[in-house]
Amino acid sequence: MDDGTSIDKINSTTAQELKEKGNKAFNKGNWSEALNHYTNALKLKEDNAEKGVYYKNRAAAYLKLRDYEKVVEDCDSALKICCNKALYRRCQALEAVERLEEAYRDAEIIILSDPNNKVIQLIATRLLGIVQERRKKSLYISEKVSQMLDVAFNVSADKENRETAMHNLLVLACKRAGAEDIFKKEGVSKIAQLVVVERNEEMICSAIRIVGELCQNNISRTESVVEHVGLLWCLEMMNSTYTERVNASQYCLQNILNSYSRMSKEPDSKPDDALCETHKNEIDTILSCLLNSVTSRTITGLARDAIIQLIMRNIHCVTALNWTERIVELRGLQKLIEVASEMEEYKCESPMDVTFSTRAIISVCLAKIYENVYCDAAKEKFSNAINEFINDKLLSPNTEFKVRVVVAITTLLFGPLDVTNAIIFKEGMIEMILAMAETDDVLEQKVVCECIVAAVTKYNEANVFICRGVNILEKLYQSENDSVRVRALVGLCKLNRFKDTRCYVAIDPFANEATKTLAKICRRFLINPKKEKDMRKWAIKGLSYLTCDDRVKEEFIEDQEAIQAMIELTKIDDQSILYDVLTTLVNLCNAYEVQELPEMIELTEFADQYFPERHVLADFKKRFCALLKTGVTSALVNLTKTDSQNCKELIARVFRVICAEQESREIVVEQGGTKALLSLALDGTDNGKKEASRALVCLGLTIRPEVAFPGQIIMEVVRPIMNLLKPECSFWENYSTLLVLCDLAKVNDNMREHISKEEVFQKIEAYENDVLKFGSLTLITELLSNREVAIQYFKQDNSRIKYLMLLCKDENQNVSRSAASALAWLTAANEEACKKVFNSNTWLESLRFLLINSDCDIRERGIIIVINMIRSTTDVAAKLMETDLMELLRSLSKDDTVQNKRIKEMAFIALEDAAERERREALLNMIRLGCDKARRSGQLDLLKIMQSELWIHEHTEYVPKNINSEFARLQTRGRLLFEKETKNNSLCIPCFK
Repeated sequence: MDDGTSIDKINSTTAQELKEKGNKAFNKGNWSEALNHYTNALKLKEDNAEKGVYYKNRAAAYLKLRDYEKVVEDCDSALKICCNKALYRRCQALEAVERLEEAYRDAEIIILSDPNNKVIQLIATRLLGIVQERRKKSLYISEKVSQMLDVAFNVSADKENRETAMHNLLVLACKRAGAEDIFKKEGVSKIAQLVVVERNEEMICSAIRIVGELCQNNISRTESVVEHVGLLWCLEMMNSTYTERVNASQYCLQNILNSYSRMSKEPDSKPDDALCETHKNEIDTILSCLLNSVTSRTITGLARDAIIQLIMRNIHCVTALNWTERIVELRGLQKLIEVASEMEEYKCESPMDVTFSTRAIISVCLAKIYENVYCDAAKEKFSNAINEFINDKLLSPNTEFKVRVVVAITTLLFGPLDVTNAIIFKEGMIEMILAMAETDDVLEQKVVCECIVAAVTKYNEANVFICRGVNILEKLYQSENDSVRVRALVGLCKLNRFKDTRCYVAIDPFANEATKTLAKICRRFLINPKKEKDMRKWAIKGLSYLTCDDRVKEEFIEDQEAIQAMIELTKIDDQSILYDVLTTLVNLCNAYEVQELPEMIELTEFADQYFPERHVLADFKKRFCALLKTGVTSALVNLTKTDSQNCKELIARVFRVICAEQESREIVVEQGGTKALLSLALDGTDNGKKEASRALVCLGLTIRPEVAFPGQIIMEVVRPIMNLLKPECSFWENYSTLLVLCDLAKVNDNMREHISKEEVFQKIEAYENDVLKFGSLTLITELLSNREVAIQYFKQDNSRIKYLMLLCKDENQNVSRSAASALAWLTAANEEACKKVFNSNTWLESLRFLLINSDCDIRERGIIIVINMIRSTTDVAAKLMETDLMELLRSLSKDDTVQNKRIKEMAFIALEDAAERERREALLNMIRLGCDKARRSGQLDLLKIMQSELWIHEHTEYVPKNINSEFARLQTRGRLLFEKETKNNSLCIPCFK
C-alpha cells in the first residue's frame, strides 16, 4: 500500500527503524499506519531475508484489515524468501476466503515442522473435516455434472429431459465446485458447439447463462472463455429477437467485465483500479466491440438496446475504466446520436433496427456520460461531438436530415440539457424547427410537436423555446390529422400545468364536450390495429391525461375492447408507453389519494384545473371487475420486471387498490401477484415499496398465510410487511399489519423465530392506543410460544418483563389478558424470566390483580404464572411462597362460587406444587444433615451413599408425599440414625391442602 512517501524521504530512515515503527503501531491497533511503515520498509533495498520479515509483518496488518487477498500475496512473497512463519497467516487468510483445501495444505506443512503446535493441530482437525466433506460433495457434483452434460448435449434425447438437464447445469454453475467441474469437462467448448445447431431458445438461453456464471468472480476462467469463445460470440448470441436470450448474453458480457474489474452485481459497486490497469487492454477491447456494434445494421433492436445499456451501466466507473474519454475518442457519441435519429419513415437500403425504447435508453446513456465528464475541456469535447453530428446533417438540403436533427434534439432534451440548449439556441435553429411546423408535411409536424412536448417536460430549463412553441401547439391541435392533433393535445395538457404559461394558451382543448370527444378518438386509435404503433402510443399518452375526468373513466371502463387493447400495449417493450398505460390504470383505479410522484401531482393539479366537478360512480366495484376480466393482474405481474422505479411505483399503486377489494384477492394470488408484490416491496421507490407492502397485507387479511404466501415467499414477506409498523402510518395500517403478522406467527415455530429475528419487538412495544397495544401483545404472545424466542425476548431487554407486569394491571381487559398470556409463556420458557419478575416494583400487586380479577381468563393466566414460578428455582419459589398469594390460591381452590372449574383445579395444582416444593426442600435438608453426620463421624462409605442419594433427589422432580417412608428407606440403606430433633423439626411441613 503506497501512501505517496518519496524514496528520498524513506532513505533518511532505515528499513529496520520503519519496521520497528510498524511493530509499535501494530501493537497499538493502528493497522493502517503499520501497513504504511512496512510498505515503506519494502521500498528500500535490503537483503532478501529482511524483506521476507517485512512481507510477513505487512501480511499481519492486512489480516487485521481483512484484506485477505493481499495477505495471500504478501505471504507468497515472504515464502519465496523462505520465511516459513508466513505459512500460518496464509492459512488463516485462505480459510477466510474459503480456499479450504489450500488452507489445510498449509496447516499440514506447519505440523510437519512443528508437531507439538496445539493451535495449528486444532485448525488442521477442523479443516480436515470440512475438506473431507467437500471432497464427498465434489464427487457427487462431479457425477451430477457428467450426467447432465451427457443428457443436455445429446441432440437426439427427449426435449424436456434436455431442458431439465441444462437447467440443472445452470444451477450447478452457480456453485463454485459445480462451475469448476463444468469448466474442467470442457463445458464451454461444448456450449459453443451446441448453440450453432440448437434451435430451442430455452436451451440456448440456459447455455449462455452457464458461460456467464463460469466467468463470475473468476479471472482465470474468464480469460479462458474469452480466449476460446471470444467477445464476438457473446455479441453474436445477443443478436436475437428473443428477449430472454438477449438478457442472458448481456448478463454474460457484464460478468466478463466484472471479472476484469472486480465489480459485483450491486448497483454501487466500484472496480478495483489496480486490476483494471492490469486488464486495461481487455476492458478497452470490450468497449470498442460494444461501440462498433451500436451502429451495426445487422443486429436486432433488442440487441442494440442491450449494448447501449451495458455502456450506460458501466460508465460511472470513470477513474478505473476511463470509458467516458474513450467513448469520445472512439466517436461513440456520434454513433449514439445517429441511432437516436433513426426513423422508420425513412427507409434506406440497410436501415438500423431500433425499438420503441431505443431513444429513451440513449437519452439516459448520454445523460450518464455527461454526468461523468468533470473538466471543462472534456465537456467541450462532448459538445463538439454532438455539434459535429448536427452540423453534418444540416449541411444537406435534404428534408430528411433536418427531420433527423429535430429527432436528435428531442432525444437530447431528455439527456444533457446544457448541450441541448446550446444547440437549440444556435442561430436559426429555433426558426428552422418552427418553420417545419408550418409545412403541410405530417411527419415534420409530428416531429416538431414531439420536440416541443419533450421541451415542456424540461420546462424550467427550456422555457424560452417552449414559449415560442405555444402557438405551434395551438395550431397543430387544429390539424385534420389525428396523429398530429393528439400530440398537440398532450403538449397542451403538459403546458397548462405551468401557471405562467396559461396566459399564452388561447385554446382550451377541454371546453364543453371536447374532453369526451378526444377520449373517444384516443380509444378508437387504441383498438384500430391498422393504426401505426406510434399513433397508439400517443393515444394512450393522451388518455393518461383525459382519464383524470370521471366521465371519461366511466365511458372508458365500459369499452372492454379499448381496455383490452390498452392491456396489450403493456407487452410492447417501450418504457414510455408502459408509464402512460400505468398512469391511465392509476387514474381508473383512483389509486393516487396520496400524490408523492411529481407526475401524479401534475395530473391531479391538471384535473382540478380542467375537471373540477368530480363524479362519484354509483358502483365503484364495476371498474375492478372490468379490469380483472381483461387480465390486468397478469399484465401487472409481467410488468414488474421493468427497470423503471417510477413504473414500479405505479404498478404497486394499482395492485394496492385491486387487493383492497376482497373479491379480487384470490385472483391476484392465483395469477402470481404475491411474488410480483414481493419484488415491488423490496425494490423501488419508498412510496412504491410502501404501496406493495400494503397490498401484501390485504392479501394476508383474508387468505390463509400458506396460500397467500406460498413456499419461501412466506419468509420473505415478513420484512416488507413489518415496514408498515411505524408511528407515521395510519391506525388501520398498523392494526391490519399486526393481524397478518399474528397469522404468520401461527404457521409454525420457524416462522415465529424468523419474525423475531427481524426485530419485530422493537417496533411494536411503544403503542399507546389500546387497540394497537392489544394487537401487539397478541403478536408478542404468539411469538413467545416458541421457547427460543421467549428466551431471547427478555435477554435482549431487561425492562420488558417489567413492562408486561405493568400491563397486567391495565384497565383494558384485553390488554391485561394479553400481557398475562405473554408473561405465562415467558415464565414457562426459562427460570431466568421467573427471577426477573421480581425486578418489577409492582410484581406482587400485579399478581394479586391477576388472581382476583373478575375475568376468568385473566385469573387463569395469573395462576399459570404462579405455577411456573413455584416450579422454577428454590429461591424464586421460596420468595413467592412467603407472600399472601398462597392464601389467595387456597381461597380459589375452595371457592364453590367460582364458575370456571378449571380455575379451582389449577389453584389446587399450584398449592400441590407448593407443598411438593416444601417436602422436597425438607427431604434435601435431612439428607444434607445425614451427609454432615457421616462426614463428622468418619463413616466414608455411608457418606458416599448419602451423597449419592443427595444427587438423586436434587435431580429428580418427583418427591414422595410420605417423607417418613422415604427416610425409612434411607435408614435401611445407609444405616444412619437421624437425630430426634432432625425428625421432629424437618418433617413439620405446612399442608396447603
